[in-house]
Amino acid sequence: MNFEQARFNMVEQQIRPWDVLDQRVLDVIEQTPRELFVTEQHQGLAYADIEIPLGHGESMMAPKVEARMLQALNVRPTDVCLEIGTGSGYVTCCLAKLGAQVDSVDIHDDFKYAAMKRLEQQGITNAALRQGDAAHGWTVQRERYDVIAVTASLPEYRDCFERQLNVGGRLFVVVGQAPVMEAMLITRLGENEFTREMLFETCLKPLAGTEPKPRFVF
Repeated sequence: MNFEQARFNMVEQQIRPWDVLDQRVLDVIEQTPRELFVTEQHQGLAYADIEIPLGHGESMMAPKVEARMLQALNVRPTDVCLEIGTGSGYVTCCLAKLGAQVDSVDIHDDFKYAAMKRLEQQGITNAALRQGDAAHGWTVQRERYDVIAVTASLPEYRDCFERQLNVGGRLFVVVGQAPVMEAMLITRLGENEFTREMLFETCLKPLAGTEPKPRFVF
């Protein structure tokens, strides 16, 4: 399979039509070999418009959703980023190329070690990966960030992540329950002032520890 051609096709046929036009984001995606962030059995699907299974019931986001997230976050070269849900390490790699530093946390220890190996192979040295439960925020590595990317959904919005933003910082998170969820961009304008913008509809698995409780019908 010609992965370079598949990557080009992904950008032109999936990502650009979804209004991703930020050249920095497009460049990073075009220069990052997504096939190296999936298992060997799934490499043929690395550039397909699907969520690719990672194990533990988790999946990579579809490429166009990853791209829209990166564009919305507007990561600057001086930004310090927090990623909630390391997964394969692909988004971690993109954030590290766009920003100054990435702290990333995942509840699955094997995801952390697999992602560390992949990032090392890509020459990424500005990403620090941890294992832990970040369902209620993550202050283990630092208190505040310029960018926070939550790569799973929250059934109900909670302000624990927006409170970790620096003034001027941006948070991407998907909120709601299947079949309809909203991708949101939250920007911190001041200590107690935020804007919240609805971006697009999508559907992601809930972040571990935030799953809605089953409703009992009598």
